[in-house]
This record gives sequence, structure tokens and C-alpha cells, in this order.
Amino acid sequence: MRVLITRPEREATTLATALAERGHVPVIAPLFRLEILHPSADFATDLSACQAILLSSANGARALAEASEQRGKPILAVGDTTAATAEGLGFVSVTSAAGDGLALAELVRTRLDPKAGPLLHVSGVDIALDFAAALAADGFDVRRAALYDAREETALPDSARAAIAARALDAAMFFSPRASELFARLVQEAGLSASLSNVTAIAISPAALEPLSVLPFKATVAAARPTRQSVLDEIDRLPVAPVADAPKAAPRAAVEGPSIMSDTPSSPEPTAPPASAVAPPPVQVRRGLGIVGAFFTGLIAACLVLAGALITLPYWPAEVRALWQGQGAASVTPAPALDLQQVRQDAAAVANASVEAAKRELSARLDDLEKRVRAASAAAAERPASPGGTGPDPAIAELRSKVEALEGRAATPGAATAAPATPAPAPTPATPSPEQEKELATLRLELATMRNTVQTIDQTVAAQRDQTKLLAEAVDKARGEASARNAGEQKAMSAARASALIGIAARLSAAVESGLPFATDLALLTPLAQGDAKLTESATALQAYAQNGVASRSTLVAEFPAVAKAALADDLADDSFGERLLGKVRGLVSLRRVGNDVDGDGTEAKLARAEAALEAGDLAKAVALVKTLPPQTARATAGWLSRAEANLAAKQAADQISSQAVTLLGSAR
Repeated sequence: MRVLITRPEREATTLATALAERGHVPVIAPLFRLEILHPSADFATDLSACQAILLSSANGARALAEASEQRGKPILAVGDTTAATAEGLGFVSVTSAAGDGLALAELVRTRLDPKAGPLLHVSGVDIALDFAAALAADGFDVRRAALYDAREETALPDSARAAIAARALDAAMFFSPRASELFARLVQEAGLSASLSNVTAIAISPAALEPLSVLPFKATVAAARPTRQSVLDEIDRLPVAPVADAPKAAPRAAVEGPSIMSDTPSSPEPTAPPASAVAPPPVQVRRGLGIVGAFFTGLIAACLVLAGALITLPYWPAEVRALWQGQGAASVTPAPALDLQQVRQDAAAVANASVEAAKRELSARLDDLEKRVRAASAAAAERPASPGGTGPDPAIAELRSKVEALEGRAATPGAATAAPATPAPAPTPATPSPEQEKELATLRLELATMRNTVQTIDQTVAAQRDQTKLLAEAVDKARGEASARNAGEQKAMSAARASALIGIAARLSAAVESGLPFATDLALLTPLAQGDAKLTESATALQAYAQNGVASRSTLVAEFPAVAKAALADDLADDSFGERLLGKVRGLVSLRRVGNDVDGDGTEAKLARAEAALEAGDLAKAVALVKTLPPQTARATAGWLSRAEANLAAKQAADQISSQAVTLLGSAR
């Protein structure tokens, strides 16, 4: 699953590693920026006077290590991860409450005596539980030192915005009420609330879950215990339904306390098992999956990637499909790739041709109408004009007068016989001659024809205008549909490309973590990276390690003690016989100090801090410390440094590919 992590960058990186080992794809989107603060003037006094230090988060341990070199004070930590962080930083007496803030307060009441001295609570600026108030009734004097501040982001991180907008998330993790409230506010301000309908929210406690009720999540889940391990267990439970008949065992190994912002999430304490229940055997917590676990994890991830690849195979570019099906360029001719630019050009050419044809047809019909109108006008103009050049045609005027006379005579048929005896002037002929009748009929027919012709022309022009308007609308609609179809095809291709990149990035990360070669997986990335400068740069960085792979982090951790012993022996040996002999002896059997609290800047101190950083999972810090060793140790550390830097470079390139794939998927949606 794709899981959104909202914790600060340092915690998010560790959590992302745990999710990757479980087969999930982490999307890191820190909502807070961690800032280490300078201790107050009375911090040193409070530190020296206190009987014990209370740590409610792993960042408190880191801030305390930055503020003071003391490592001997007893530490009471809220959870196992906070305790492990303190131990990795060199604190020698650390006890874990394995729970939340209330569990830490109960541990103080059980282990400490209020008369033995005050307590120092190292925390952030914002806290959820005030230990001074909680333990005041028991007589404890608790002083607080705010050594770090988690500053809120003013906008949703780009990685979260892209993943939410693309609906590319399956779950989101929240470790404090403050983080949940900030996430809900930023999502609403970005207008992305509706895009969370397929996301399951998993919080460390019911109190951290409550601010998320304003968002339309698919489901909301509160962890059974306020620990990071319980949150990870809830993630693993999402895709698989619980088996009804499976035996129920109480989890005992918790590896994380509350988050840095909410040191004590408000959640009820777990109910104690009945007295008759048989106590489960202690669980040994191991770091990492080991070789066998990494192998099976990689196998499961490969199966998931294969299933996703088969589903999205029809949308892959032709080159990738050819590589997937095992078709070599030398033996089989690859299918021609879909040229979207050519498709768009062909569609535009067809549309333009249709428009041009319609324009030509309309132009021809309008020209014909214009010719007919000009012909009618010319025919009327050819009739003889009056002598003065103006006025109506005499023939037409004469015909009109004759028509009127005939119509008048037809209206009074007895007028011709009313007075036959009375003499009168020479009368107008009673009836027109046959020639006049014929000419009159011809003129009437011609006038009627002209009127009909003009009326027909007007109707035809109006119809042609309507047809032109409809044709233009149809052409615009066709162009819009073609553009929408091209945009949809482009989005589908981009989504398929992003999905393929996510699968390849997962396989590359698994190969880097397990120390296996990844040349085949990198070959799948080559056609997808064409035209993308960032992907090409990442692929080039991985090419140098593809054939043989890189050393896994567990291998580098296992090799470091021998490297440290040899480096320390080389550093102590000089040109004298006695020192060379002593160096040889130290190369065989050596006793050196370990831990992060070794004082000084000597070789032994740097090696001790580098080893502590490796144990804490910070390979980059260990490499930086080894690089600062004296030149005489280079012979012993050169090989280890080369393998460690290769691991860091390959891991960084694989992470960049995964981040770029999520961004592309968001833009495609």
C-alpha cells in the first residue's frame, strides 16, 4: 500500500524504512520542521541537581545530547524507540515505560523517590501532558527544559498534495492530535478533502483521531496501544481480514513512544489481562529482517509489482512491452510505438480538410446565388429606359394602364350597351389585341418568376447561413472532442508510465537493501526515463552498481567492528619497532571503547560514534565520521568506505525515482 507519513523528516525516514521492509510504499510529507533550541541559563544547574531525566520523545533525547555532554544521568523514556535512541546517543542508564505519558508517570512513581531530588523533563515547546502537575500530588518536583520546537508548515507539502490529488494513497498515519488538526486544516485550505474518500486514517490514539472527523476518510482506526509498533500493525491489518479462529496473543514488544508534538496522547491505559491468563513468553525484538526476511520481502514485492505490471501492460510503451516479453532488438522487430504527435497531426489534418471542403462547398453555392442575382439584375437593366434616362419603362407603364383598363371594364360589363344611340368620341378598343394579350401574359409570367426567384434566393441564403453556423458549431465540437480525447490518452499514458516507475523503484529499493544485482530492473527504467532529465540522472547514478549490486546496510554494520579494530591499530603504530609491534598486537586482539559518549576527537572516539550511528540506522553520519579519521587509517577503512558510499548513492537514486514517480502519477490524475 501507499502510506502517507506526516511525522518530521528524521522520524519519517525511520518510519519509511520500517514500512518498506513490510512491503509498503511510503510517501513522506512532514508537517513540522524540527528546530533545536539553545538551553536556558539555568539548564546546567537543573541537570546537575536532578535525580533523573524524563524523555517523552526521541527528539528530546537528540536535543539533550546536543545540549550536554553528560551521559551518566538515569533516563526514564516513554517508549522503547525513545529508549533505543537515548542508548544510541551514549546514555548509559535508560529505562523504558513502553507506553504513553501516563505510563511514564506511573514508572516515575514506582521507581523514584521524591525525596531523592527533582526531576528534569526534556521536551519540546508544546506538550500534551504536564508532568509537573501530574506528579505534584506525589511530592515530585518536576522542572521542564524545552530544548526543541516543532514548527508547523504553512501549506501542505508538495509530495502530500500530489499524492492526495492523484488519489494515489491507501492510508495515512498520525501520531499526535496536533499533527491531525494541522493536517485537517491544510487539506481543507488546499481544497483536497474530497480526494481522501479512498484513504484510511490510522492514528496512535483516539485523541489523535478526533481532529480527523471533519475529513471524509474511507475509514478511521485508532491503534490498540499508543506505540509506533501498534500503528504499523494496524497498517498490516488493513488488506487482510482477521481470522476468526486464530489464537489471540497480547503484543509485548513496542518500539515507539508518542510523537514529538504530543508527548502523551490521550488514550486509556490498556486493560490488564486476567490473573488466570498464562503470561506469554517474552518476545525478542530484532533489528531488520535479516537475509531470509529480506529475500521473502523482495519476493512478495516482486509478485505485487508483477501483478500491477500485467494489469497496466496494455498502456506501456512498445519498448517496455518488448523488454517485458523478452523480445530482443536483434531477433524480433519491435512494434511501432504510438506517436501521439502524429495522431494529433492526422486528426488536425482530417478536421482541417473537412472544414476546407465545407468552406469550398458553401463558397460555390454562394457564388452561384450571386450569379443568379446579377443575371436577374442585368435582365431588368436591359429593358429600354425612358427618353430622359429616368422614370419607369414606357412599355411597362402602357401595359399597366392596359391591365387597369381591362380590370375596369371587367368590373362594369354593361357599360358598353347603356346608351347605344348617343354619339360619343372614338372609344378605346373594348378588348386588347391578341399581341397585347400575349405580351401582357408574358410580362405577368416574367414578373411572377422574378418575384419567386428573388424570394427563393432570400430563402436559400438564409438556409445557407444557418447551415454554415451549424457546420461551424459541428467543427468546433469535433475539435473539442478530439482535444479531449487526446488529453485523455495522454493522461492514461502518463498514469501507466508513473505506475510502472513506482513498481521499478520498489524493486530497485529492495535490491539495494538486500545487496542483490539490479541490472534487469534498471533496464526496464531506461525507456521510461527518455526525455526526463531527473530520471535519466538517477538511472545513470545506478548504472555503476547494477551488475554486482551494493553492500547491504546489515553487511556494512557487521563489517564495521573489524574495520574499526584495524583502523585503530594503524593509528597507534609509528616508525618505532615497539609501536609497530604494539600495532600488530592490537590488530589481533584489541580493547576499545564504544558508544556515542566517548570524549575527544581522537580516532577511538570517532570510531565509537560512527559505530553508534550505524546501530541507530544513520549510515550517512557514520561515513562522515570515518572520513575525518587520520590519513594513516585510510588503508583499513578505504574498502568499507567505498562500499558504504555506494550503498548511500544507490539508495538516494532509488528514492529519487520513487518520489518522481509519485509526482508524475499526481500530475497524470
